[in-house]
Amino acid sequence: MRIQLTSVYVNDQAKALAFYTEKLGFVKSMDFTVGNYRWLTVVAPEEPKGVNLVLEANTNPAAAQYQKAIHDQGLPAANFFVSDIEAEVARLKEKGVRFTQGPKKVTGSTIALLEDGCGNLIQISQLQHPMG
Repeated sequence: MRIQLTSVYVNDQAKALAFYTEKLGFVKSMDFTVGNYRWLTVVAPEEPKGVNLVLEANTNPAAAQYQKAIHDQGLPAANFFVSDIEAEVARLKEKGVRFTQGPKKVTGSTIALLEDGCGNLIQISQLQHPMG
């Protein structure tokens, strides 16, 4: 068993695609439409056959409510690992990304929270002892 897909709800898939590719540096993996439904994923450029992040439209009222609730509580919708958080925060700020926190040292890592512009907080983390 392995993880191949994980989702983040977004309130605008086109805007999310631009943010996750142009700002964060992911690459589009899959993009197709069936009726009113758009299946849209991005992957890390270093792992083109790795885990796909589905940029899932929050058109379902339960999805929109969930997305708003975790955002309002300050909880991240996703967590991405970086090797140098200070450099990554500086790079993203140069691209106009808005941070709501950090970098901040916590147990075992340094974290920062950013806004994706599509209704989510995203956490980036630099582990004190990298995984794997």
